[in-house]
Amino acid sequence: MHPICQQTLMANFTNSELQRHGMDVEALLADPSVRKFVDWVANKDPDFTATITKKQR
Repeated sequence: MHPICQQTLMANFTNSELQRHGMDVEALLADPSVRKFVDWVANKDPDFTATITKKQR
């Protein structure tokens, strides 16, 4: 998984939430923050990297 994608998922979900979702892409994309990120990063170069703000839980 691309590092900024992994950072985004970790910033928006707890480990137990990620474990429940597994590889259910539709469930992950149902989160508005994840959907916004995916829409934003879709047109970026594959080598693109950025810092992702961590969600305060």
